[in-house]
Amino acid sequence: MFPGVYGFQWNVGYLMFLGIFYAVLLAIGATVALAIRRAIRAYRARQVEALRWKADFEDLAAHDRACRHDIDGKAPGRVCQNGFDCRACAKHAEVAKDEAAAPAVAAEVMAGVPVPLDRMYHRGHTWVRPEPDGTVLVGLDEFARRLTGRPDWIELPQPGTQVEANGTAWRMARNGFSARVLSPVDGTVVETRGPGFEWYLKVNPSSTDRKHLLKGDEVRPWMLREAGRVGAMLGVAAADGGVLVEDAVAALPEADWDAVWGGLFLEP
Repeated sequence: MFPGVYGFQWNVGYLMFLGIFYAVLLAIGATVALAIRRAIRAYRARQVEALRWKADFEDLAAHDRACRHDIDGKAPGRVCQNGFDCRACAKHAEVAKDEAAAPAVAAEVMAGVPVPLDRMYHRGHTWVRPEPDGTVLVGLDEFARRLTGRPDWIELPQPGTQVEANGTAWRMARNGFSARVLSPVDGTVVETRGPGFEWYLKVNPSSTDRKHLLKGDEVRPWMLREAGRVGAMLGVAAADGGVLVEDAVAALPEADWDAVWGGLFLEP
């Protein structure tokens, strides 16, 4: 059927076969090349995100890199060396094995804001709630929501986008101040919502290991610490009983919002 092979003839039938054969071959080659190109692009994007987070984390002040077990009093003075990723941390494994399961609590009010405890929290003020279908919802916690208000613009990932823990989940801006919100999980975005809804992303996670997220009795000391830290920058005493107002950007226009948002979303 090919030139040089016994029985091949230069006629219409043989030429049509060659045309179809090489067209299919080219289509397969183009598909493989495109897949390789996309894989390389995704790998490079993940590398860029990982390097950016490593640089941002190392630029945080030591007190902003406090280990979760310094905050909850189980390892006083300990500073995180793992980019807030406890999944491979020997110290976290040692502490966690002695922790008793906390009783389920619907929600608490912390620093003047409601904090549901049916979910886990990332140090960058996003939360994760597992769904019955195996996906997880990702949202902005109430503390951060009040400090950002309704964004002037928001850049959400398209469904099918791969997100990485501590990489970019979405971007948003308000009154000239912008923020990169960190993803709390690894996985593939399957749906997006945004401001005005409870959650921002629905993600099909690539791992069920969420040891890096805060939950249960870890949440209160962390949230109160954050309230004190951000409250000091705003000149309000949220940690001492003050209530963080809705849309603090509009209510406190003279505040250094670059610094506040940077501290809130772990961008030094």
